[in-house]
Amino acid sequence: MLRHGTPTRKKSRPRRLAAAVMAASLLATTSGCGLLSGEEDTPESQGGNGSVEKSTITVAHLPSIDVAPLYIAQEKGYFKEEGLNVKIEVAASGQAATQKMIGGDADIVQSSYVPFLLAHTAGTAELKIVADAVSAAPDTFVLVAKKDGEVKSIEDLEGKRVAVSALKTISDTLVMSAMKAKGLDHNNVEFVTMSFPDISSAVAKGRVDAGLVLEPFLTIGAEKHGVTPIGDVAAGPTKDFPLAGYGSLAEFVEQNPKTVAAFQRAMERATQDAQDREVIEPVIQDTAGIDATTAALVNLPNFHSSLDASRLQRVPDLMVEFGLLKKKFDVESLLVSSSTT
Repeated sequence: MLRHGTPTRKKSRPRRLAAAVMAASLLATTSGCGLLSGEEDTPESQGGNGSVEKSTITVAHLPSIDVAPLYIAQEKGYFKEEGLNVKIEVAASGQAATQKMIGGDADIVQSSYVPFLLAHTAGTAELKIVADAVSAAPDTFVLVAKKDGEVKSIEDLEGKRVAVSALKTISDTLVMSAMKAKGLDHNNVEFVTMSFPDISSAVAKGRVDAGLVLEPFLTIGAEKHGVTPIGDVAAGPTKDFPLAGYGSLAEFVEQNPKTVAAFQRAMERATQDAQDREVIEPVIQDTAGIDATTAALVNLPNFHSSLDASRLQRVPDLMVEFGLLKKKFDVESLLVSSSTT
């Protein structure tokens, strides 16, 4: 997959999508979640339509370009063709998205895999993973520091304050892994939590010594705040590391197998479309609020949809290594195969 491309002319987009994304950004800033679908929910729309058990479902996600296929499926009518009316909401973090699902406010959520596995293994909820989303490509999940500052590489992180999106997520886990690979003491770091959009500014202003950002905030941070990359955390032992997927409560999957299968089929089509930068760049211009030139510079993650147990097993194995899980966990038991739904 191409990582860079030439600026493409922004294609016309439905006004409804742009307006919804703007509203979601505002709500995410003020309350941690926001409505991305302007369609009114009615009691009648909650039921099935013959092809699926539940035609109207709510999908919550993190604020990142990882969910571009979700918007492609919405805009191109893939969900509608499957008999689904998908309401899209944004959550502040993977933990927040998972809690929305557990609390019954979302049917399917996109999150990093770590909160999913923590919630499931702790007995907080019985979860299932219904679709993959992304794995890390080179220069998509990167530590940044102030230009000409004291921190110039991962080797300088001991004793420093490092901003991450949340604790006990893929963010702090990958920072610890990157430090361990360099022979450093990852316990000698003070992690500070803040949203991805705020990290580069905090680094530039000296509120933290370094921060972990993903795209498009890496490119935006360099352009707007002058922060500089100091290390790719998805390299070496964590190269092409699985970052995020879509999960649901096991009860929902069991009661709505046709609905889940319809979601999987729509996301598979959209993920295939997402391999083309000409398709992706206009989408992330809208969802991330960036211009065409910036969108062309953004390093894209590896988009996935199908679930590969051997690849996803890397996540719980890394969690065991850093004490997030006490014992080995077989991730295959959580995967919902599209052939069995």
